[in-house]
Amino acid sequence: MVSEVVLEAIRLLVTAMFAFAVALFVSPIVIRILKRLSFGKQIRTEESAPIMAGLHKKKEGTPTMGGVVIWGTVLAIAFGLLFTDFNFIDRSETYLPLAALVIAAFLGLIDDILGVWRKGPLGGGLTVKHKLISYTLLGVLGAWWFYYKLGFTSIHIPFFGEWEVGAWYFLIFVFVIIASTFSANETDGLDGLLGGVMLFALGALTLVAFVIGKFHLAVLGGAILGALLAFLWFNIYPARFFMGDTGSMALGGVLGTMAMLTDTVVLLPLFFIIPVIESLSVIVQQISKRTRGKKIFLSTPIHHHFEAKGSPESQITMRFWIISIVSVGLGLVIFFIDRFV
Repeated sequence: MVSEVVLEAIRLLVTAMFAFAVALFVSPIVIRILKRLSFGKQIRTEESAPIMAGLHKKKEGTPTMGGVVIWGTVLAIAFGLLFTDFNFIDRSETYLPLAALVIAAFLGLIDDILGVWRKGPLGGGLTVKHKLISYTLLGVLGAWWFYYKLGFTSIHIPFFGEWEVGAWYFLIFVFVIIASTFSANETDGLDGLLGGVMLFALGALTLVAFVIGKFHLAVLGGAILGALLAFLWFNIYPARFFMGDTGSMALGGVLGTMAMLTDTVVLLPLFFIIPVIESLSVIVQQISKRTRGKKIFLSTPIHHHFEAKGSPESQITMRFWIISIVSVGLGLVIFFIDRFV
């Protein structure tokens, strides 16, 4: 008799392949629709970001909001499989990740539309302050569900076991969601960069979810991975469309939620090493400018610094992917040693 684990592995792989096929089919259609609606990327002005404007001016007008392919495919499959043996909607495992996906995607979609129409406080979408408020609200919603509904009150520390944090869990959850969503948003600046980095990070968390027996969560991860891989087919250099905030915010929210659900939040910086570096570069740059009146990097996030130094965009992306693979591998080694040795 075929074991449950084998059947679950088949369910995961079939769902991932199905999501890939669906997203690969709809992507050219979405690209044409975005072009028809003139939903093209608007590059920041030379006054607000002179280096960025100079490097990416040629990309202006490229269709954005391509993230709808990712979360749209996942939602369509989730509800399409609802009454089948492949259903992965589950109260304890996937309610919150799906909610985070939808809410963050909607918030990002608003920001993208404002950016395309050059509306908003800066004439190009929401400010960092408004984004952080949105991330915080998302985090509070998730923290409330985890703490009060699911009863989560501890954090697992590799090699040391569970660390009871009580009510502090609420604040930790909010911080993780803010950090993962903000970092994902900052990383989405080069063709294929965030898509590839997120592919490795979500792949690691999907594997972790499967190993610890959260099979519905693992299948959701597989659906996201399949859709994301198809998106990357059209997003690698030179990109035919961009993810937009509707994609980066949705993926960042899901990533943070999956890390909390699998109790691997301590390993998240290893799984998501490049976005961590990207965010730190922005924070360090701002602190330096305000305290010393000087910049440390030519431009931030740090991938723009390397661009300004003359490195080809595709080279930066590939090298960041390599760093991600090595870091994710280290995180998985720690996870497996902690769990089985």
